[in-house]
Amino acid sequence: MSIRWRILQLADSAFPTGGFSHSAGLEAAAQQGEVPDPKALRTFLEGVLWQAGHGSLPFLRAAYGPEAEPAKLDAWCDAFLSNHVANRTSRTQGRTLVSTMARIFSEAELQRLHAAVRERTLAAHYAPMFGFALRALAVPLEQTQELFLHLALRGVASAAVRLGLLGPHEAQRLQHELAEVQSAILERCGPLSLNELSQPAPLIDLLGATHDRLYSRLFQS
Repeated sequence: MSIRWRILQLADSAFPTGGFSHSAGLEAAAQQGEVPDPKALRTFLEGVLWQAGHGSLPFLRAAYGPEAEPAKLDAWCDAFLSNHVANRTSRTQGRTLVSTMARIFSEAELQRLHAAVRERTLAAHYAPMFGFALRALAVPLEQTQELFLHLALRGVASAAVRLGLLGPHEAQRLQHELAEVQSAILERCGPLSLNELSQPAPLIDLLGATHDRLYSRLFQS
């Protein structure tokens, strides 16, 4: 099967990975008055993307290494995500991703990954699992990183619509306008190693950590 068809399938909003259950901290930010207007929302979305670039793309790159070990990268990610909400979200999304992909695709490496998740020998954090799963499908690293950034932006833009912060057409226009930012992030963060992991948007991380204390919640994070 052509790789491009697999990428299109994975990028489709109908692909059930559970990403739409999360807002990447946007719900908490909105309730605390941190995104009062479209300009603030755009700044928030850019922060989420840079956070993904510096805090997730290195795990994807490491997963494509010749000696990459799922357990080692998974443990590294678990230690990196000190925010309990972000950590829980990462594990939930990672497990859902691997389980869904193993049901659809038959690659042996993907089935072994799924078995490890079921046996709970892995916490199954999202970023390293995304890297290993896409590698198992023979998707090139750069396209895997592009897909990861696309899904990150699409998920938060969709959350903004459901939270009533903007309309569907506005969300699509914002995604279009942020394409250059995504390209800049890919160029800057695509080559980063695990020793260069960072969280460049600490306010987003702090806001996300308050999610469990919100009076009412639409999303899991």
